[in-house]
Amino acid sequence: MQTQIDEILAAINSYEAQNKEQLEGFKTAYTGKKGVLTELFDQMKTLPADQRKDFGQRVNQLKEAAQLKLKTLTEQIENAQLANVSKPHDLTLPTIPATYGAIHPLTHTRERIVQIFERMGFNLSDGPEVEDDWHNFTALNFPPNHPARDMQDTFFITKGTANDIALRTHTSSVQVRVMESQRPPMRTISIGRVYRNEAISARAHCIFHQVEGFYIDKNVGFKDLKDTLYHFAKEMFGKETKIRLRPSYFPFTEPSAELDISCFICGGKGCNVCKYSGWVEIGGCGMIDPNVMKSSNIDPDQYTGFAFGMGIERITMLRYQIKDLRLFTENDVRFLKQFDGTL
Repeated sequence: MQTQIDEILAAINSYEAQNKEQLEGFKTAYTGKKGVLTELFDQMKTLPADQRKDFGQRVNQLKEAAQLKLKTLTEQIENAQLANVSKPHDLTLPTIPATYGAIHPLTHTRERIVQIFERMGFNLSDGPEVEDDWHNFTALNFPPNHPARDMQDTFFITKGTANDIALRTHTSSVQVRVMESQRPPMRTISIGRVYRNEAISARAHCIFHQVEGFYIDKNVGFKDLKDTLYHFAKEMFGKETKIRLRPSYFPFTEPSAELDISCFICGGKGCNVCKYSGWVEIGGCGMIDPNVMKSSNIDPDQYTGFAFGMGIERITMLRYQIKDLRLFTENDVRFLKQFDGTL
């Protein structure tokens, strides 16, 4: 038994480790749970009682020698690594230029929109992207089997139940949640991703972003809506910008209108961006339908309000004259580097 211990001690003292892998090999062979030392301690159980004390002392001495060797090897490897790191650099090599990230153009536009509306007293609200049928459709005056539901191709998660679950098709669902949890006066905007089952092209995508805003109080009229959108257009696109409201239809507003701005690229003279009309559509708006008010227990005889919605991609394309909607989601570094950190 003493011969075995002497042989193990000699092997420990002569062990060399040049890297971490060899160091791990030493731990496994000698100090690990399945190493030699563990086996020797297990052998102590089989020895006669009068031999255990002497054998235990020798094994403990062997253990101390192994731990000391492990500490020495660890220090040697760490010192070697530090020596390699501290070698002088080749000063003839060219320097590595400092590179900076770029803010995504959609983030530029989003932050600018928030700035403009916050100055007009609007706060920022948020809601889930996975939405139920009540908040996405029914509470916004989309009755079951109503033709207006066909206006939006929906990604359903569960369908055919009492309350279907889907990816939200518009941020108007946040409007319902705010109206349910707060009481007038309310003035808020919500910005986020929306989803529609559409073919992807240069002018359409199944994932895009919207900004939805609404204002509810006593004696809110259509003029308040027009003045709000006019101020936004001037702040976003320039002081010379004009707006045009064309009659339209949305289930959750009455009356409803499409919002156009004068083309600031051609100055209203006509170009390929505005299709030679001098006007570019950026969203929809209208006075909140009384049924939408009632669905959230707000008395439409006491309060009135307006709502509007705009596509952030459309606004961004106009701001930066981007012609392909797919560029926003392709993560092409060459495209993203064209935008700096300013708004």
